[in-house]
Formats: sequence, C-alpha cells, structure tokens
Amino acid sequence: MLGLSKLIKSATVGAMALALGLSFSSSLTQAASKGSVGIAMPTKSLARWVDDGDNMVKQFEAAGYDAELQYASDDVATQLRQIETMILKGVDVLVIASIDGTALSSALDLAAESGIKVISYDRLIRESPNVDYYATFDNYQVGVIQAESLLKGLDIENAEGPLNIEVFGGSPDDNNAYFFYNGAMSVLQPYLDSGKLVVVSGQMGMDKVGTLFWDGATAQARMDNLLSAFYTDKKIDGVLSPNDSLAIGVISSLKGVGYGTKDMPMPIITGQDAEVANIKAMLKGEQYSTVFKDTRALAGVTVGMVDAILNGGEPEINDTKTYDNGEKIVPSYLLKPVAVTKDNWKEILIDSGYYSEDQFQE
Repeated sequence: MLGLSKLIKSATVGAMALALGLSFSSSLTQAASKGSVGIAMPTKSLARWVDDGDNMVKQFEAAGYDAELQYASDDVATQLRQIETMILKGVDVLVIASIDGTALSSALDLAAESGIKVISYDRLIRESPNVDYYATFDNYQVGVIQAESLLKGLDIENAEGPLNIEVFGGSPDDNNAYFFYNGAMSVLQPYLDSGKLVVVSGQMGMDKVGTLFWDGATAQARMDNLLSAFYTDKKIDGVLSPNDSLAIGVISSLKGVGYGTKDMPMPIITGQDAEVANIKAMLKGEQYSTVFKDTRALAGVTVGMVDAILNGGEPEINDTKTYDNGEKIVPSYLLKPVAVTKDNWKEILIDSGYYSEDQFQE
C-alpha cells in the first residue's frame, strides 16, 4: 500500500513537473515572439492573393512575429467573422485586404476599442476612421501603365485609325478599381476625343464596365455580348483589361469567335498581376502586356510598418494626400508597378527570383 502511495505521489509530481515544463516551454515560445499579426486576405481564387499571403507570413515569421493568415473566399460575412475572431484572440496588429472596402466598420470599431492598429493592405478600407495606415502600389499609375501599353501595342502614333477598343473595369467594391480606371482614362481620353480610338459599344464609366469580384467568367460573358452586339461586321483592335483574371476571360471569348488565328490576330489586351497563365498567354501572342506588382516588396513594407508600430515608432510613408477613405486621409506607402511584355518578362520575373523558368515550360 505504501508502495502504491509512493507511486501515486511520484506520478503526481511527475505530472506537475511535466505541466510546469510545458508551461515554461510555452512561456519561452511566447517570449521569443515579438508580437502577433492577424492577416485577412480576400480569396485564394486569384494567385496573387496566395502569393501576398505566403510572402507576408514568411517575412513576418522571419522578423520574429507570429502570423495568422485567413482567406474569406470572397465572402464579406466570412471576412468579418475572421477579423472579429482575430481581435478576440488578442492580435497586436491587423493587416486587411478587404473584399468590400465599405463593409468592415463594425470590426474596425472593435479593433480600435481593443487598441489594435489596422493596416489596409493593397485595397483601401473605406468609411472608417480606424484605418491607421495603407500599404499599396501606385494604383493610378497602374492604370496609366495599362493605357500606355495598349497604345504602344496598337502603334497608335503610326496607325491611321479609327481603332476599335472596349474597356473593362475592376470590381466596383474595390477602391483600387477606380484608380486603375481613372489612370487609364487620363491617357486614353485625348485619343477618344480625337476619334482615333473608338469604344464601339459606347460603354464607359465604372458603372457600366465594372466587373464584380474581378470574376473572369463575368468578363467572358460581357465580351461575348459585346462581340455579338457590336462586332459582327467590325474587328476589335484592343481591350483595356485591368487585371489578368479578366484578361483570361476576354481571351477565351475572343478565341471562341475565331480571334487568335492568322486571319484574325488577337487584339491588344492588357492585364495586371503577372500571373503564370497570363505570361504564357503573352508568350503565345494572346495577351500583349501585364503589370507586375512585387508582393515580396509589399510584404516587406507591411512588416516594416508593423515593426514601427509595435516598437513605438512611426511607419515610413510616402503619401499623405491621395487616399481619402471618406473619413480621413490615410497615411500611405506606395510602391511602383512595372510594365511587363514578352520583351522583358524574364528580366523582371525570372532574374528577380519571383518565378522560376520551369514554371513556363509546357
């Protein structure tokens, strides 16, 4: 009986020691972390958001932070729940690429009450005073690059004209879509005014050309309708597409009616995000250009912002005028986008290590 008592006592002490050991180990792990960051991304359906998420987690962990990454499958209610859960878990900073830039006010109010700073990532969160900083690319310049690329592909200065084009816009719930559109129009408008460029459908303005959720299938359906309604006896010379997923939809529609052949060359088509499928399309002559936004650099800027916030410093910003979210001018850091064509894609994407060349081998 005494032996049993000793055995129980020994086991109890051992369990306590184990518990204490685990607790001590857990404390060491927590002590090793510089803080926790909640990362809310919109969707995995676009490769660029997967790259954004992966790059941020990698860089945050390398900098000594715990990072929790969530994707919301383009569902606003899901993203709200994810953000609220991160707040209740006690993250130190939130990094949010919003699905709907106007739908997060309640969650951001909760973050502010909890003393949690919020960084709007790539897409501006609107109609809330509780957005502390914004990390993005120069979105107006993205549109400028796309329009300039379209004009270059059309050889506008040497073409007789009029040249027939159609315009696609991004998702109306994404604030960036308006910057892309306005940037592009600043370049195209003089040629539209002179008649050298003609939007045959007459469809202009984000209320008419916007594509909800940046959905490629929606873009394909719209292109199908444009072709059947306005191009039965005309050829289309160019399509301003604001991103690569829409460009793929446009390309599919055009190929469906015979474009992309010797008799019907593919129109000049723009894009954005430098996705693998679109680089392949560029190499085949189906897409003319895209815009590269290096998610590694954007992740680096975001990590730097968090590091400054949690160490009592001021994040580096380079724009204090452009981004009014309806409640305040949000201090921002803007990175430079880069035009990519078949002439420079290797230099920009392969030599930089963003992609490996074997990703483009058929």
